[in-house]
Amino acid sequence: MSPSKTTTKSLPTTPLRPATGRRRMSLGRYTVYAVLLLLAMFAVGPMLLFAFNALKSRSALAESPLGVPTSPRWHNFLDAWQQAGMGVGLRNSLIIVTATALGVCVIACTAAYAMSRLRVAGSTFFIYYLLVTTALPIQLFLVPLFYMWTKAGLYDSLLGLIIIYWAVFSPFATLLVRSFMVALPKEYEEAARLDGAGEWRVFSRVVLPMVWPGLLTAALVSGLQAYNEFLLAVTFIQSTEKMPVSTAFFAFKSGYTQDYTLISAGGLIMVIPVLIAFILLQRRFIEGYTSSGMTG
Repeated sequence: MSPSKTTTKSLPTTPLRPATGRRRMSLGRYTVYAVLLLLAMFAVGPMLLFAFNALKSRSALAESPLGVPTSPRWHNFLDAWQQAGMGVGLRNSLIIVTATALGVCVIACTAAYAMSRLRVAGSTFFIYYLLVTTALPIQLFLVPLFYMWTKAGLYDSLLGLIIIYWAVFSPFATLLVRSFMVALPKEYEEAARLDGAGEWRVFSRVVLPMVWPGLLTAALVSGLQAYNEFLLAVTFIQSTEKMPVSTAFFAFKSGYTQDYTLISAGGLIMVIPVLIAFILLQRRFIEGYTSSGMTG
C-alpha cells in the first residue's frame, strides 16, 4: 500500500493594507493637541511673565525682562499692597460687586417673570428695548449722567456707582433669565395656583428654584463686569478711600515713580480674586450659558 498523500490547499491571502484611517485619526488628534497647547501658552504665558516680573528687583528686571527670577522678592507684594492701597480697593470692589450682583438678580428675575409669565402690555416692545440698550455704548450717557448724579448728590459715592451698574448690567441679565423662564413648563405653576398659591408664592416657591442656574450665571456675569469695569468707576469716583481696585491700581500705575516690579505685583493682586472665583465657579458659569440658549 502506498502512503496516502495529504494535499494542503492554500487559502487565498489578502495583502495587508496600511491603517491609513488610524494614522489620519492620530494625526488629527495630535494637531488638535498642538493647537490647544499653543492656545494655553498664549493664555497662561503673559500671566506667568507677569508673576516673574513681580518677583524681581528693578535691576534684575532691566537685565532680564523675560527671564525667571533667581532670587524672588516676595516683599514686592507687600510694598504694592501698601503703596497702591490695594486693601481699601479690594474692600470697595467687594461691596460694589456684591451689591451689583444682588441688585441685578432682583431686577432681572422680576422683570423676566413679568415678561414671560404675566400679561404685560407691550412686553415685546420691552424685549426689543432691552436688546437695543445692550448694544448702545455707555459713552453716550456719560455727560447727562454726570450732570444728573451731581445734582442728585450721588457723585463720588459707592451707591451712585452701584445704581449705574444696575442700569447697565440688568438688560442682558433680564434677557438671560427670561430665556430660562420661557423654557420652563407651565404645568408646575398651574398646579400651584390650583392649590391656592398666589402670584408671589408661585414666583418665589416654584419659578425661582427652577431658574436658579440662570440667576447664578447672571450674578457671576454682572459681578465680574462690575469688578473689571473702569470707565464709569474712574468717572464717578474721585475720593481715594472710595476707589475700587481697578481705579486704585490705575492711580498707582500713573504715579510719578514707575517701578514696574511693584506695578506687576499690584496687577497680580488685582487678578488673583477673579481667577479664584472663575476656577471655583467655572462649571456653573459654563452650564448656565450653554443651557440658556437665549431662546423665546
